[in-house]
Amino acid sequence: MAQVAHLRVYPVKGLDGVALDSAAIRPGGTLAHDREYALFDADDEVINGKRTARIHELATDFDPDAHVLTVETPAGECRSFDLDADRARAETFFEAWFDVDVRIRRDESVGHVDRPDMGPSVVSTATLRTVASWFDDLTVEGVRRRLRANVEVSGVPAFWEDRFVGDGAPTFEAGEVRFEGVTPCGRCVVPTRDPDTGEALPEFRQRFVRKREETVPEWADEDAFEHFYTLMLIARVPEDDRGQTLRVGDEVRTDS
Repeated sequence: MAQVAHLRVYPVKGLDGVALDSAAIRPGGTLAHDREYALFDADDEVINGKRTARIHELATDFDPDAHVLTVETPAGECRSFDLDADRARAETFFEAWFDVDVRIRRDESVGHVDRPDMGPSVVSTATLRTVASWFDDLTVEGVRRRLRANVEVSGVPAFWEDRFVGDGAPTFEAGEVRFEGVTPCGRCVVPTRDPDTGEALPEFRQRFVRKREETVPEWADEDAFEHFYTLMLIARVPEDDRGQTLRVGDEVRTDS
């Protein structure tokens, strides 16, 4: 049976994700707590993995109920910050780490997502396994952390998510939540890097593109893809389904 295997949100944009058993759909169509906070510099530019590999050196955890961020440096220094009551102290820590002025901002309605007019990202477990098989030193968990999807679906074939974009593409439901495909996700530099060290895997992009082109499934509408450095679906949740809760174990059903 196709089902939701994992739910993951990234409460502070660019930092580590948090696995959840359930997540509500926000009024803006994204998962609750996803990219709820973000780090900005003095020029109002976001600080994330696209900008600096140094962000990968921080191991983080987040308590969504208490809004407490725990950060561990490579030297083993561990700090905890309440991002509402203790935000200034957290900003001081990140200023020292990135050597720039830092302000932390919160957005509960949509989150600091790259595509605020869209919704959760979706990938299949089989897709992650397939991508891991393309590289000698990658594990499924390593690929999962590199790609940073919100919703992972098991019980479906690799690249299942490709069927939901293009002309006449179907929709799918997970539990009581309907998903409409919007666009394949073009990738940035982040998947090329080790999520713990920021070290780039040599020729990651070149091999990825070659293997992706070789394995495009018959159900994919290639006209929907601008290039083959693309993996994962960016979906949209219709307004009528916002406010519903998505849960690990929810059955996933595809509309024919």
